[in-house]
Amino acid sequence: MGLVLRAARFAAWKHRDQRRKGRRALPYVNHPIDLANVLWFEGSVRDPKTLAAALLHDTIEDTQTTVQELQGEFGEEVALIVLEVTDEPSLHYRVRRKLQVSRARSASGPARQVKLADKICNLRDLIASPPANWSTERVRDYFDWARDVVEELRGANPELESRFDQAYRRRP
Repeated sequence: MGLVLRAARFAAWKHRDQRRKGRRALPYVNHPIDLANVLWFEGSVRDPKTLAAALLHDTIEDTQTTVQELQGEFGEEVALIVLEVTDEPSLHYRVRRKLQVSRARSASGPARQVKLADKICNLRDLIASPPANWSTERVRDYFDWARDVVEELRGANPELESRFDQAYRRRP
């Protein structure tokens, strides 16, 4: 439990000035907390390293956090899970999307579960509060791409896969 709480505190600090893109502009830290919540309550994930990685999953990508910093704070295993689910922000979004699909199948079990939870939460957020500047077509495109990623993750956690399918059925 200590590892998970330290990860929550770290994520809250790192994301402290960020907001989600949705119309409601919720504090960004709600997103990683939602992932951990989905893993625990909907996916029955009890592994503290997986839960910690879910809380930290966007720190390398979206803050000034380094892999070395995560290794020092949370250990090699957590840092590697986070690294597995991290996109390279300098790449064009289409390239990042293709890489997510191609890397999904070979990801570790914990990384696959974190990625599933991320896609579930992102679809739910798009349904509840899409970014104001996103057209319906852009939201649909995101849903379809998320489905492509999840197809490569299947077998990681049937409960989470079912939750994703439920969210996907709400595609606008």
